[in-house]
Amino acid sequence: MAREVLTEEQEIRGDAKQTKRYFIRAKTGDVMTVNGWIQILLYMAMIFAITKPLGSYMYRVFEGDRQPLPRLFGAIERLLYKLCGVDSKQQQDWKQYTLAMLVFSAITLLVTYGIERLQDVLPLNPQNFPPVAPDLAFNTAASFTTNTNWQAYSGESTMSYLTQMAGLAWHNFMSAAIGIGIALALARGITYRLQGGAAKTLGNFWVDLVRATVYVLIPISIPIALLLVSQGVIQNFSAYVEIATLEGVKQTLAMGPVASQEIIKELGTNGGGFFNANSAHPFESANPLTNFIEMLLIFSIPAALTYTYGRMARDQKQGWVLFGAMALIFIVGVWMAYRSEAQSNPLMRGIAVDQGAGNWEGKEARFGIANSALFATVTTATSCGAVNSMHDSFTALGGLVPLANIQLGELVFGGVGAGLYAMLIYVILSVFIAGLMVGRTPEYLGKKIESREIKLSMLYVLIFPLLILYYSGWSLVAPYGVSSLNNAGPHGLSEILYAYSSAAGNNGSAFAGLNANTPWFNVSLGLTMLAGRFLMIVPAMAVAGSLVGKKAVPESLGTFPTNGSLFVVLLVGVIIIVGALTFFPALALGPIVEHFLAQAGKVY
Repeated sequence: MAREVLTEEQEIRGDAKQTKRYFIRAKTGDVMTVNGWIQILLYMAMIFAITKPLGSYMYRVFEGDRQPLPRLFGAIERLLYKLCGVDSKQQQDWKQYTLAMLVFSAITLLVTYGIERLQDVLPLNPQNFPPVAPDLAFNTAASFTTNTNWQAYSGESTMSYLTQMAGLAWHNFMSAAIGIGIALALARGITYRLQGGAAKTLGNFWVDLVRATVYVLIPISIPIALLLVSQGVIQNFSAYVEIATLEGVKQTLAMGPVASQEIIKELGTNGGGFFNANSAHPFESANPLTNFIEMLLIFSIPAALTYTYGRMARDQKQGWVLFGAMALIFIVGVWMAYRSEAQSNPLMRGIAVDQGAGNWEGKEARFGIANSALFATVTTATSCGAVNSMHDSFTALGGLVPLANIQLGELVFGGVGAGLYAMLIYVILSVFIAGLMVGRTPEYLGKKIESREIKLSMLYVLIFPLLILYYSGWSLVAPYGVSSLNNAGPHGLSEILYAYSSAAGNNGSAFAGLNANTPWFNVSLGLTMLAGRFLMIVPAMAVAGSLVGKKAVPESLGTFPTNGSLFVVLLVGVIIIVGALTFFPALALGPIVEHFLAQAGKVY
């Protein structure tokens, strides 16, 4: 569509006809482009191509009789077991596995809190940053322990290099490895079958933690971090650089070991940026190539785990069903976000500004509308939280997509490991509903789904909205909650709702109009992150412990098939209905009413 821009002479002359024609075109805008969709489809094709080889590799790592590269990785693995006093052959039941995970996480949380509080006397602090305030230190430690990476601070003006590496980047590896371990434990509970009896154990937490780190996370991180450095992502220990612009204005360029944190923040679906601007900062993502690589990293392990699960289930279609359900919801979200951002902002109507290219507020020119919408959908479909554009600047419906992605339970591929175990909980619920529909005791992979599994699954599902809605409601009526808002009305509600959704979903992205660096938000969001991670893991592990002790029965004519397109539709329906029934009233008062107000030209 050709665009017309008013000339100065026409503006002075007040050419009403020309002005009216311009406003019509600005209102319509250039909607989604073929080029944008080619980039989105190329991304999905690359994810599909990665899924099988990486999924097969992880199956060999965690379930194979012989792990890859035993002379290299095997030697490191055995050394770590020896140093830590771990018996790799010892198996754990669900209680032992869960307890080991909780104790390890608690200790690492305390260590990170201590590093933040003592960073002024620790090395690698060339900027001489003071200790982090107690409430912010608690929030940050809880955030990185839970794979949330919510950041109520500006990294380049708050955290020393040692804190960034030993406290935060280190947690990026550990929290991702824990997520993979929990997913594998639940998968084992569902899929393990032993001749002559039922399995009682779910593996060994310490083995899963070490193998996830040694065989998967580190080997991928090192070469791709070097690739990012080659493209302009910085990696150094230099002091900050003082420069003068062409206009003579002094400016400080923050330095630091960025690439090493950038790679694992994306690969581990962590999301915590070295800089406040996150992946919108050119030192974190220098160009469209690094942007594309980072998006691939975010989805790679969550997608591949669906293939790993298919191998464990001895029926690859089971894995593809999970992949298909995730991909279907994801594509719908991308379409809605892209469509919303590719159109003009209705609040700009009546202003002689060319909006033919869409809503560019809060977006980087080097990425564009399509890649900004895609990145926002990718990072909220997973529990990543990295951003290359500001979600708070999206249109009402464009901002609804990342918010809704999180509120679905972070299972649209989801976090590393977390997406798989969340999806498997919904699989169990879907199988139960299907069993009610056909009048049979529900079964999944030959194991009967009974009242204990359903109660635990519903506990898992209910904890999530309880955390979000309880704390959001509290913050909206308390003066210390609303005092941090920069916006009133429905958008202010959305900012608070997004904050607690992001915390409970262990996502970490935000609507930046909310100042969350206050004692109330630091403490309440920190508690929400911990509960959203660990209170939901416990019932998931209890489900695994319940199922692993059951014998598998042969399929019969009355068995509801769970490896075809019909089950994909049922699974997606259950996910959407649960999410819609839970959060629709709150969303209706937030982004949905904001959309209609914007169409009417009203803003708060």
